[in-house]
Amino acid sequence: MSDIDIRVTGCAGRITLTREKALNALSYDMCMAIDAALKAWAKDDAVKLVVIDAAGEKAFCAGGDIAELYSTGKAGDYGYGRTFWRDEYRLNARIFGYPKPVVSFLQGFTMGGGVGIGCHGTHRIVCESSQISMPEVGIGLIPDVGGTLILALAPGRLGEYLGLTAGRLKAADAIYAGFADLFISKEKWEGLIASLEQDGNPDILQQAAETAPDGTLEAQQGEIDRLFSGETLNDILIDLSRDPSEISAAAQKALMRNSPLSMACTIEMLHRLRGPSLSIQRALDLEYRFTFRSMEKGDFLEGIRAQIIDKDRQPKWQYADRNVPAVAVSQMLMPLGADALTFEEE
Repeated sequence: MSDIDIRVTGCAGRITLTREKALNALSYDMCMAIDAALKAWAKDDAVKLVVIDAAGEKAFCAGGDIAELYSTGKAGDYGYGRTFWRDEYRLNARIFGYPKPVVSFLQGFTMGGGVGIGCHGTHRIVCESSQISMPEVGIGLIPDVGGTLILALAPGRLGEYLGLTAGRLKAADAIYAGFADLFISKEKWEGLIASLEQDGNPDILQQAAETAPDGTLEAQQGEIDRLFSGETLNDILIDLSRDPSEISAAAQKALMRNSPLSMACTIEMLHRLRGPSLSIQRALDLEYRFTFRSMEKGDFLEGIRAQIIDKDRQPKWQYADRNVPAVAVSQMLMPLGADALTFEEE
């Protein structure tokens, strides 16, 4: 497949995204090729670890390829999207629980679906150009591909802040928030990958790690916790409106752009997930409840129209007054019964 290069080199299973002109956006076929390789390598004693990287300087992966999702959904066919998300989420869970080290090198943009591929492994490497984000609420989705797991585990109320504002994280902040592990200058990556291929030992990564340029989130943690501790979207909007800080002003601007239903559901999901029963499977199950309904009952098709198709940046969201009824959130997150996401092999 021209969009992805999968091979075994030395001790390493290698997965390289090669859709450079499309910022390495993930297609369904790419997801399935990665999944098949991971299944095979799990049983191959010659493969000591997996290395996931991408061509080009601009992006590791800027998200999922949503053109097909939009065209099928607009035609009233919700099956393609539901199948895409189901199988993508199973792949995310496979990476998270993989029995061998999974090393990802995340240059440039890592967004949405790219987080699902690159941020669930054991060694997540960022560099000078790295920018990681979960921007889904801007297109009528919720942070998915296991993103709610990372957000729920982030310090304090950082999960709500990042999930609702879709803020981009440079290296230090990505590490602080739990999306990455190590900062290593990009110029060292080629040599490190060659060493990983040669001996299959990821310990060299820790030895090569450097101190990332200063981030901003840790210093803002107290303010973020105070402003994003509300139980509902309306609570958070009220707290923001009463605060004169720069953080509040920037957050309010972001929240005025994004889907109110998506933001309200994101808050509810993070609140449900936090606690002793948190797991990748539980996060993905909740995410799938939303995405399964997102074309038919959510804002997804309108969000894609406004941002990607017509590019008018004027989405006509449901609950445009930002007053999302609790019942609307409950309906999006209700169990799916026979359609529930499962993780058994089929």
